[in-house]
Amino acid sequence: MEFGTSMINQNKSKKIFLLFSLISFGFIIFLAVMLLTVVKSRDLPSLYSDDGSKAKRGSIISADGFHIATTKKLYKAVVNTNYIDPQKKELFVELFSIYSEIPKNEIIKKIQGKNGVVVLSYDIPEKIAQNLKSLTYELRKYNVFMELKNPRTGKTSLQGLSVIESGESREYSYGNILTPILGYTHKSEDDGYTNINGVKGLEKMFETELTAKQDASTKGYRDVNSYIILNKDSFTKQAINGLDVKLNIPISLQVKVERMLDKMKIDLMAEEAMCVIMSAKDGKVIAMASSNRFIPKAIQRSDYSSLNSGMIEYSFEPGSVIKSVILSLLLDKGAVNPYDMVNGHNGRYAIGSKVITDEHTFDWLSVEDIIIHSSNIGIAQIAQKLSGAEFHDGLMKFGFAQDSTNDLIYEKAGSIPDAQRLNNEIYKATCAYGYGMRANLMQIIQAYSAFNNGGKIVKSRIVNCFVDAYNREIPIEVEPQVQVIKNTTAEKIKGILIKTVNEGTGVLAKTEGLEIGGKTGTAHMVEKSVYVSKYNTTFAGFANDKNNKYMIGVVVMQPKKSQFAAQTSVPIFKKAVDILVEDSYLKPDIIKQPSDANLSLH
Repeated sequence: MEFGTSMINQNKSKKIFLLFSLISFGFIIFLAVMLLTVVKSRDLPSLYSDDGSKAKRGSIISADGFHIATTKKLYKAVVNTNYIDPQKKELFVELFSIYSEIPKNEIIKKIQGKNGVVVLSYDIPEKIAQNLKSLTYELRKYNVFMELKNPRTGKTSLQGLSVIESGESREYSYGNILTPILGYTHKSEDDGYTNINGVKGLEKMFETELTAKQDASTKGYRDVNSYIILNKDSFTKQAINGLDVKLNIPISLQVKVERMLDKMKIDLMAEEAMCVIMSAKDGKVIAMASSNRFIPKAIQRSDYSSLNSGMIEYSFEPGSVIKSVILSLLLDKGAVNPYDMVNGHNGRYAIGSKVITDEHTFDWLSVEDIIIHSSNIGIAQIAQKLSGAEFHDGLMKFGFAQDSTNDLIYEKAGSIPDAQRLNNEIYKATCAYGYGMRANLMQIIQAYSAFNNGGKIVKSRIVNCFVDAYNREIPIEVEPQVQVIKNTTAEKIKGILIKTVNEGTGVLAKTEGLEIGGKTGTAHMVEKSVYVSKYNTTFAGFANDKNNKYMIGVVVMQPKKSQFAAQTSVPIFKKAVDILVEDSYLKPDIIKQPSDANLSLH
């Protein structure tokens, strides 16, 4: 009996030992496999990793908060089809389609029969790109990708889905609004990344401020899901985007002025029509519009002539708008007064070999009538009271032959004759009515601001401020206003310009309840050093109510309907004033007349 029990115990011990041996052997094999896995050379991602993203170019924002120019990041999704487990290819397609919002059939078409690297999409929006980056970790969890051995090196590697920043794209949400002032950009490649740089307009002028300052970067050890562990051993550097540029121009007003110019260009059969509206108090430009515009992202050969901002890049002989400036210099010096009488010579007057003519004949006219009725003969005579130096320095003081704004690039500042040449009576005469010199529209508006601002000219300000990532506004230094003539002189010229609208060449600009003044200008164009039968017409003036004062300048290039500013530029000025009234920038002070019913009660 004892012998039988002993045999049973021995068998039992053998079985236990055998089982233990098997378990131990299995555990040893497991450890060996794990050790082999650890020491085996594989091209797996490093445990310590560096993730980064590019900072973005700043936006251009209108005064009423619309993002006119913005930057969109471009991403591409890349996969090596050799690493996709054939058993899980359908799962890959399903998940990628859900995360990318790309139809499954398109994905299948891209990877079907392809061995190697395939770009699944070049144009992935930023939000979807972030979703796809999350998908890369999910695909690893589901073992969608296999390790492959390189037959030449014997090393194994594992490649998954890659979502890569490939560059930037500049977006212009409102089409051709505010061009060419806005400008445009071009693309450049830097180590496989597409950057954008300003070429013209605001995009170029504020390239330094708009350009991104610092790219984002996160460095540290990864966890089992390949996420970087944020701790004392990790390092994070935040992206610093470029500053936003905020304008003084509201889109709502700009659009209305542009649409008006589009229509007037057709009505007047002109090459181009331009209009600028600026506050006389502080120089803030609230509209800067041209009929000739372009789509910044789709520039055609036919757009080339429209790429320049004509308000500053087109200089021309301004014609009679200069007469007001010359008269102000004479009044300021005390050389004349508004009621002096000047011989009109019945419309023809010779200075040396030069015969000067007037559109309307006058026997005698007052000094103020020279402006009101735009007499070339009258201004040519009284301008002789200025020396060449006084004439030249006076125009320089008013800002001619100098940049009119700090906010745009490539300004053509025009030209004025030197002091010695202006000692010649013929040069002095012709320059007094705007020939023999060149100016641009912004210079004219700036000069005329003195007549509506107590004798001080104001520098135009298209940009209001910069805005950082925390929505903090960074102010731009404002240039001091320059006193160019006495306040009393400015008031005299202002009164004459108001009379010009009420009684003279600017009568079509009159608006009841507002203080309107201005001066017309018509000038022949020069082609190959010869004056031809083509004209530019100008009207520069102001529109004021009790609380607001605006300068408005208009230029019409080569109108075929009429060569006279009174019939071309003045109607555009009037329509601009109507828009300002409609949008409550100006409020006419109109006294309502009592009705007949009310009269009968008293």
